[in-house]
Amino acid sequence: MATILSISGSPSATSRTARLLRHLDDRLTAQGHEVIPFDVRTLPADALLGADFRHPEIIQAAALVERADGVVVGTPVYKAAYSGLLKSLLDLLPQYALAGKTVLPLATGGSTAHVLAIDYALRPVLSSMGATHIVPGWFTLDKDLTVGDDGSLIVAPSSAEALAQVTDQFSLALGGRTALLAATG
Repeated sequence: MATILSISGSPSATSRTARLLRHLDDRLTAQGHEVIPFDVRTLPADALLGADFRHPEIIQAAALVERADGVVVGTPVYKAAYSGLLKSLLDLLPQYALAGKTVLPLATGGSTAHVLAIDYALRPVLSSMGATHIVPGWFTLDKDLTVGDDGSLIVAPSSAEALAQVTDQFSLALGGRTALLAATG
């Protein structure tokens, strides 16, 4: 199966975006994919803000992207766009870092006013980085994501269904049809 890099562009350690990605990572893993979770916030701020292309952790992040067959990019929406933290990482990756990759863009936010942030802010950048196939993404309202007492993510049923569909489409685009049928059959 495919190797998937699951990138969280949230600056928060208690991020709903990161929790959502880890939730979807479990679905992709159950479908037979190898999923590598990656939180951009763990990279050194001085390397990101100083555009240090040679910093060992930036080089390692670029190597993870290169190794992946597919990339899930998740971000909270701020001011109708993806996070500045995610932008900092994307700026440090090679121009065509996503060439040959299938990409699933996801976003979270507090208002439906930001629902087009994926298509008007994130998708053009992913495309300019050479993504071979950008599957339809999904915007999830913050109110549809709650954290249970045990720390698990609870996704509202309507959002859970839509997220399962876009995740499965991504898996299929990566060649996960056999695993998808086995997981849902």
